Amino acid sequence: MGLGVRAGVLAVVSVSVCWTGSAGAQDRALLDQLADRQAIATATAIEAQHKYRPLCDTNVGPGVARCFLHIRVDDDGNTVHSDAVPAGLGATDLASAYNLPSTGGNAKIIALIDWNDDATAESDLATYRAQYGLPPCTTANGCFQKVDQNGGSNYPTAASCDASAGESSLDIEMASAACPDCHILLVEAPSASSDLSTAIQTAVTMGASAISNSYGLSEDGANLIESAYTHTGIIVTAAAGDQGYGAEYPATSAGVIAVGGTNLVQSTSSRGWAETVWNSGGHATGSGCSAAIAKPSWQSSYTSCSKRMEADVSAAAEGTDGILEVCGGQWVQVVGTSAATPIVAGALIILGQSSPTFTPAWVWSHTTDFYDVTSGSNGTCSTSSFCTAGVGFDGPTGWGTPNGALIGGTSSSSSGSSSGSSSGSSSGSSSGSSSGSSSGSSSGGSSSGSSSGSSSGSSSSGSGSSSSTGSSSTGSSSGSSSGGAVTPDGGTTANSDNVDWNPNTPAAGCGCSMVDAGQGFGGLAVASGLMLATGLRRRRRAH
Repeated sequence: MGLGVRAGVLAVVSVSVCWTGSAGAQDRALLDQLADRQAIATATAIEAQHKYRPLCDTNVGPGVARCFLHIRVDDDGNTVHSDAVPAGLGATDLASAYNLPSTGGNAKIIALIDWNDDATAESDLATYRAQYGLPPCTTANGCFQKVDQNGGSNYPTAASCDASAGESSLDIEMASAACPDCHILLVEAPSASSDLSTAIQTAVTMGASAISNSYGLSEDGANLIESAYTHTGIIVTAAAGDQGYGAEYPATSAGVIAVGGTNLVQSTSSRGWAETVWNSGGHATGSGCSAAIAKPSWQSSYTSCSKRMEADVSAAAEGTDGILEVCGGQWVQVVGTSAATPIVAGALIILGQSSPTFTPAWVWSHTTDFYDVTSGSNGTCSTSSFCTAGVGFDGPTGWGTPNGALIGGTSSSSSGSSSGSSSGSSSGSSSGSSSGSSSGSSSGGSSSGSSSGSSSGSSSSGSGSSSSTGSSSTGSSSGSSSGGAVTPDGGTTANSDNVDWNPNTPAAGCGCSMVDAGQGFGGLAVASGLMLATGLRRRRRAH
């Protein structure tokens, strides 16, 4: 490690170690941002070793949809599956990351629209739910129902878990993870074309409160069936895609909530989780400005896109080891916006947003009820915010990911932030801001606090920089993440860097003095250390 890098690291570590407990919210935000960036960099290095292949055929003709799911494979291209539960994001992780309660769905129906038959859907759902302690959801107890596109039992041709059945199993399991006490309706169309519209109407007729569509197709005039996706009083979600920047339908429909994808990883920050734009292995969340769908009135003042812009919100599409699914009795690891879409549908239901007057405009009137994802991109574009995450709205992640502590609550004044950048051969930028009050929980605890101001920074392999600006703030912050040493706010943090969070004693072997971050020295130490690092690097280059 070069001298400049060491100087910067020492300055950052000194603040982490020398926390007094009375630090201001801006200092906490800086440390959270650094923790998130480190978590994302570490996860990115691990994820680069994993291989995934598209579950659905990518070479489809006009008018034919494809799912946005990718399954983990070995070096020979064979699906990696296991009888035992592998590493990956499970139901408890998703509930922790998005502050989701275990009840609140009140038996409302989430419909999942898929094609071909998933013969083991119910048994796979039982295995998944049992693993995470969720109550049984079966045909016998009335919680689970599988129907054909007309609402009957004339199921279409069965598919394998390496094809569309894998999508179906994922959909019902993610909906269950987000809303454990919701009822699940799997509607199976015989094809991935016009039959999907019929299946959606069946879901409406059967009383669905939410309808999730984890698929898309090109914006072709013959396919823009707006009436199929527009249903006031029903939460309709659609996946943003998996090929990076570029609009997909029905995500560009004015009747749906377009759902982008994030990379969700554990962090030692106050929230306990960090998120960046999903973009790995040659696949990335979609986003873009529609070429055909008129701009909804509720979107008019937020984006320069002259027509409908996607995405509106986002959720987990990837984790360090993927997202866990059961199909055919086997556990597999998957990634894709196919996972994010039913998560959002379930989250909004369990958080009480189902109403007779609900429309996608709700998202755009509650823009601060989400965790703002402020780093990463899904490609290149002429308007940066269309393909690059930043503070506030952006194409890849919309307004951010669900924050159950704010959605459905009495306050909608803060979304919090999650940011970071990659390491190794990749680089990125991050920025974030929060204002008002926010609260949340992660595995093993809860968090709450208030802050204002903003921060931004970027990093790449071997070097990094950050800066912050903002107004003074008051309030408190607390939170927890599972495992590790006790933090000054009463939570815990993984102690992988030998950093002791005890406010009274520095970490063993640190050799640093106590710094009263509450007097503003915490931010000064970070800024000074990074400025010193930058200066030393420049001096070394000059020599």
